[in-house]
Amino acid sequence: MSPLQFVKRLKSEKIAFVDFRFTDLLGVFQHVTVPTCAADAHLLAHGKCFDGSSIPGWRGIENSDMVIVPDLSTAVLDPFAEERTLVVISDIYEPDAKAGYNRCPRTIAAKAMAALKKSGVGDGAIFAPEPEFFIFDSVQWENEMGRASYRIHSEEAVWSSPLEMDGFNSGHRPGVKSGYFPAPPVDSLTDIRGEMCLKLHECGVETEVHHHEVATAGQCEIGVVGAPPVRRGDMAQIFKYVVRNVAHQFGKTATFMPKPLSDDNGNGMHVHQSVSKKGRNIFAGDGYAGMSREAMWYIGGVLRHARALNAFSNPTTNSYKRLLPGFEAPVNLTYSAKNRSAAVRIPHVTNPKARRFEVRFPDPAANAYLCFASMLLAGLDGIRNRVDPGKPADYNLYARRRAADKSEMRNVCATLPEALTALDQDRKFLTAGNVFDDDVIDAYIDLKMAEVELFRKAPLPVEFEMYYSI
Repeated sequence: MSPLQFVKRLKSEKIAFVDFRFTDLLGVFQHVTVPTCAADAHLLAHGKCFDGSSIPGWRGIENSDMVIVPDLSTAVLDPFAEERTLVVISDIYEPDAKAGYNRCPRTIAAKAMAALKKSGVGDGAIFAPEPEFFIFDSVQWENEMGRASYRIHSEEAVWSSPLEMDGFNSGHRPGVKSGYFPAPPVDSLTDIRGEMCLKLHECGVETEVHHHEVATAGQCEIGVVGAPPVRRGDMAQIFKYVVRNVAHQFGKTATFMPKPLSDDNGNGMHVHQSVSKKGRNIFAGDGYAGMSREAMWYIGGVLRHARALNAFSNPTTNSYKRLLPGFEAPVNLTYSAKNRSAAVRIPHVTNPKARRFEVRFPDPAANAYLCFASMLLAGLDGIRNRVDPGKPADYNLYARRRAADKSEMRNVCATLPEALTALDQDRKFLTAGNVFDDDVIDAYIDLKMAEVELFRKAPLPVEFEMYYSI
């Protein structure tokens, strides 16, 4: 749709506002709203200027002008706005530039797809993440010099069993690690998830399934169809927007925080992926679990660079509270067919066209564009260098205890600083073809190290229990 055609659409559909949305380095969905009377063809074609110095990790105040350029093909009606508002996903440009800003995550994802096509390996890629989230009734926290605390309120939580809530307690709720997946009334969130699915469909995000997840206190999952990295990144941002707003409409709050509960499962984001060439899935073959040589080399690349990938796929200090043995979070860098304790799982499929694998260590705090782009580049590096992923681990890695087994296995990073160091030292697979460049990697590391420093200097409540009397 041309800008002139888009203007006609605004008038014919009586749209009041156009909401330009973009994603910053941290994965935050940002927006600026323009009334329809100001959304003329010139603005839609050339974009709107804004202050880039106010966006974390972008520009300094001395050179702050940036341009938000809408991708008109992404326009959807906002299901939550009181006035008729079209949401348009946008790219970020520097003034007078002919290419997207090098620190714009959506631009980086587009460059990754261009690198795939240029490599000759394939011309298409499908990414299908499975983001998990919690729905709580409310949450409170404080972080002051003399006190720090948080409190989660959830009628579904196992700790709510002795409480009287408006003089009534149903008694039906999932226990710790018992939320997968009993019927209502134990699962009290079916209708909320159903409404989320309906709203996602309104926004052009097709869902496949929804259900309660393992943890108590309202852990949920909604399965969404796969798409190429840029489009799937757009869908990931719309997904979070819809989940949070539907929960808000129901008087609840939703979070994609990786580990909000200390002794139960955290939120993962398993990422299924495949590559195609001229419509043929190049991952389908006659090797292990029906995979091709290219697929195994791709897995080899992901495993080789996994610790650097952690900086994008597990980007918070909280992420590493999830990556612990015993909570269904894979920490061992190996692969297997159907084995959910491995970092890479090859699911059973009946149709070779659906042949794929999933990377299981990412979490939904990830910036989807950067996560998908970096994994695609790791896989391409594996194919380019024919990286052998080693032997599959067709056994329960959580139960294996022999020292010999442990010494032979690499693990994901244990902390965010470890992941940032890995990224700093292993970045060539990302900068090949100038998809990422040193400038954006350095900026990302600086942003994340600021979070690390804040975390390092703040005592945690549990530390008082552990150390106050020593």
